[in-house]
Amino acid sequence: MMKKIGILNSEIAAVIAKLGHTDTIVIGDCGLPIPDGVPRIDLALKLGLPSFIETLEAVLQEMQVEAATLAKEIQAHNPEAEQQVKSILPDTVVSYVSHEEFKQLTERAKAVIRTGEATPYANIILTSGVIF
Repeated sequence: MMKKIGILNSEIAAVIAKLGHTDTIVIGDCGLPIPDGVPRIDLALKLGLPSFIETLEAVLQEMQVEAATLAKEIQAHNPEAEQQVKSILPDTVVSYVSHEEFKQLTERAKAVIRTGEATPYANIILTSGVIF
């Protein structure tokens, strides 16, 4: 049966359905390096499409998030994206790490969703929460 609502991408839907408490997934711009061994879900169609923010919004419709991690460089180099993230996740603890540490943390992710985003540091690690 064809899925009616929510994320239609079968790979993203499957990853979210399998997440346990504190598991992580990454939503990244088109330039974020993806470690060997971490599943890549490539949504990039062309520069800018789909965007980081619209991909984040779609994922958040289905995923319970208890924390998020951004590269601290986003504050200086892409404050618009940072503000959009904060407005989309108003009640979520957002922490900041260096971009180098961010890339190391992606090694533990259950998947990296690659968008077509082409602005600097438009990447986020989402930590799964529980719905009860």
